[in-house]
Amino acid sequence: MKTKRVVLALSALALSASLSAQAQVKIGVITSATGPTAFVGIPQKNSVALLPKKAGDLTIEYISYDDASDSTQSVQLTKKLLTEYKIDALIGPSGSPNAMGVLQFMAESQTPMLAPVGTAAVVVPMDDKKRWVFKTHPNDDVISDGLIAAMAKRGVKTVGFIGYNDPYGESWYKTFAPMAQKAGIQMVANERYSRQDTSVTGQVAKLISAKPDAVLVAGVAAGAALPHTQLVDAGYKGAIYHTHGSASGAFIQIGGKKVEGALVVGPLLLVLDEIADSVPTKKIAVDYVGNYEKQFGSKPPIFGAGTYDAGLLLMRAIPEAARKGKPGTQEFRTALRDALEGTKEMVTSQGVVTMTAQDHSGYDHRGRVLVTVKDGKFALVKD
Repeated sequence: MKTKRVVLALSALALSASLSAQAQVKIGVITSATGPTAFVGIPQKNSVALLPKKAGDLTIEYISYDDASDSTQSVQLTKKLLTEYKIDALIGPSGSPNAMGVLQFMAESQTPMLAPVGTAAVVVPMDDKKRWVFKTHPNDDVISDGLIAAMAKRGVKTVGFIGYNDPYGESWYKTFAPMAQKAGIQMVANERYSRQDTSVTGQVAKLISAKPDAVLVAGVAAGAALPHTQLVDAGYKGAIYHTHGSASGAFIQIGGKKVEGALVVGPLLLVLDEIADSVPTKKIAVDYVGNYEKQFGSKPPIFGAGTYDAGLLLMRAIPEAARKGKPGTQEFRTALRDALEGTKEMVTSQGVVTMTAQDHSGYDHRGRVLVTVKDGKFALVKD
């Protein structure tokens, strides 16, 4: 009998140890690791391997899926993660259109969503649905402020705009136009193009006919190179500025020599060797880039940084949420949302984050730099 009690006790201890070793917090991840948006999704998927495995006393399990750049699959996978796995939070999906498509399901389930996308439309304007979403790249107004400062310093008085005809482009125009007007910079052209377009000659002709001092391109990676190269081919001589969506090696690879001199406002991880050690975000950015390069053999595009920063935000928020609820419960998910919204002065790879009830991105200017394309790579603009 004594032997049996010992065996039972040991079995109970083994079961307890097994349960404690199991992941206690479940984080869903949806990336576009294949399909047209793979240039964004691959570094995001890779970055999952670098995310923290523990937060306080809790272990974290990441359940990762590829939506193949298909917004319908994004929705299906979101529902699967919510109903079958009962995730505590979602990182993803890749791409602004896909993220906008799943937003309502995250809100209905009252589960936090950390969206590593470019468009501010996932969190602006704030409402009952978007209060469950946190954007893990700087909002357009932070980048726009840097672009306008650069334009004003260089004497730009008129500007033409060309951006995607989707939430990314629309959000950018709605943000940039009033900020430019306030700074005394007149918008003289407003053009759109599709992510699938192979030519924008008509839009370029209209831009050039408006005779702007500068043009702002609101595209992403290789897609942002299209209007730039065709502006150059058409003989445009003014400065061409870009949003942080162009802060990618694919932009330079596709644009080649024609994008030399492009001016981009983006995260300092693009030019880490030129950033002073005293800059608060440098150490975390160096750690991220170094660990990514060690594991995957290349430096990460900025798209991966959105996933990495999402992991950092969750690592900080999870222990606080655990004081109010158990992972897997609505109490925990609500407390996690509240903890994320309460983030203050948190240093990440892309900037210092302070969330508020109205600002669910929270990045400030401390991770933002003006770069140019010089000799086939990004270089810090120091003047």
